[in-house]
Order: sequence, then structure tokens, then C-alpha cells
Amino acid sequence: MASAASRHTGRLMWTLVLTGGFMGIEVIGGLWTGSLALLADAGHMLADVGGLSMSLLAAWFAQRPPTAVKTYGYFRTEILAALANGVILFLVAGYILYEAVLRLWTPPAILSGPMLIIAMFGLAVNLVGMGLLHRGSAESLNLRGAYLEVVSDALGSIAVIAAALLIHATGVYVIDPIVSVAIGLFILPRTWGLIRQALNILMEGVPPHLDIGEIEAAMVSVQGVRAVHDLHVWTLTSGKDVMSSHVVVDDLAAGDRILRQLHRLLHERFGIEHTTIQVELESLVQISPPTDEPPPCSPEGSRKET
Repeated sequence: MASAASRHTGRLMWTLVLTGGFMGIEVIGGLWTGSLALLADAGHMLADVGGLSMSLLAAWFAQRPPTAVKTYGYFRTEILAALANGVILFLVAGYILYEAVLRLWTPPAILSGPMLIIAMFGLAVNLVGMGLLHRGSAESLNLRGAYLEVVSDALGSIAVIAAALLIHATGVYVIDPIVSVAIGLFILPRTWGLIRQALNILMEGVPPHLDIGEIEAAMVSVQGVRAVHDLHVWTLTSGKDVMSSHVVVDDLAAGDRILRQLHRLLHERFGIEHTTIQVELESLVQISPPTDEPPPCSPEGSRKET
């Protein structure tokens, strides 16, 4: 089955082409007009280009079939790409804030007219990119990371447009680094949320939309199930949650029926499709673990010679 990201590779490709093409224009425009806000937006677009490229590569890798040594295939490349996107955005936001603070004391002169025109074109490109990625962002963490980058770029373009209008009306150049600070502060919390979510998946944490206590209670409610232990729930990649557990039952002869009911329950109520369940008459965790003590001697207190 294809991953969520792999179903939207065409949209990712178009967004990458549009973003990469306009990034060069924005870099030239930022240097020409002297606007840090434009250069900050261009730097953000550079992060977008890298992030979209990694997202596209991850989507392609995720389509590769499982192998004997990678039995789950390459689905986790999507999460690695999302984490890399978050780290890149975090660094870009930090640089924007650093440069903006320096310019607060000595703001350079800025050509507000060209700055406004370039920012308006940038907003148009971002809106097109948002439209292309919006549907996939609800299905894939990888695409969500790419979508958040484009959204933050669009808001950055709006801020740059507002700054250009204010500078043109007032001639106060310090507005440019102030807007740059706002762009940086907008990026940071959303980026941190993306990083936390990717790390939770890589650490095989319980998906935030699932409650392991609720899952255990639902499993115990199935007729014939006495107890559940060693219950683990984690995310393989976006939209693919996985579960494994041991289930103590009253009668092993009813094991097939119980397994069918559990699989149906977990799929319909919690959206978990891949489950591994071990059925047993008593919990294996009740068995005393082996010790380092030597085995008891025979009554004669001697070993058998061979």
C-alpha cells in the first residue's frame, strides 16, 4: 500500500518548482532593495526548497517495496524528512532573529516600491503552493511539514507587503527588521511542534490521538478476554499506526474468534490496521525470571560422568 505522501508526489513537484523559481527572484530583490524582510523570506524559501526536496525524496523512497532486511520498507524516511525540515526551519528562524536584532540599531535605507511588488508575487506563489499541498497535509506528517513551510512563507509575504506599505508611507526603515523579528517568532513554535511530533514517532511513542488505557479497556471488554499486557502502540509513518500485545484468554479454543473480534475492534474504533496479538492462557510475565543461582545438586551430591 502506498504511503500518504507518495499519493501527492505530483503536487510536491509543482510546489518545489514554483518555490525554487521564485526564491532566486526574492534573493535578487532583497539585495537590490536592501530589505532584510525580503531576504528573510528568501531564506525561508531556501529552507522550503530543501524541505520540499527531502519530502519528495521521502515519498519516492516510501514507494519502494519491503525487503528481507527492511521488512517495513522505507516508510520511516518520511518521518526523517519531516524532522530534517523542522531542524532547518528552526535554524533559519534563529538566523532571521539574529540579523534582525542587529539591524534594529542601524536600519539601512530600503526601496519600498520594488519590495512591495516582489512580496506580492511571493504571496501569489505561496498561495498556489498552499492549494497544492492542503489536501495531502491532512494525511501525511511529511506533507504537513512542507505545507507548514509554505503557510509560514505566505504569512511572511503578507508581513513583508505590510512593511513595504508602511515604509513607503512613513519612511521609517526600522519597520523592516521589526517585521523580520515577527516572521522569525512565527516560525519557531510551529517548527518546534513539528520536531516534537517527528521525534515522538521515531521514539515509538503512543500516537497523540490514541489513549493506551482506552485501547486496553476496549480489548478486555471482548468476550473471553481476561487480561491484556505488554500492550504497545506506535506510528510507523503518517496514517499507519501499529499495535502489539499479549492477551490472556479463558479458553484457547476460542482464540480464532477472539482474534477476529480484536482486529475488527482495533480497526473500526481506533483506526489500527496492523496488529500483532499473542493469545495465552496465563500471562507470561508471571513466570519467575531465570536466576544466576546454580541448579540444585542430585541427592548424592555428585554430577553424572559422561
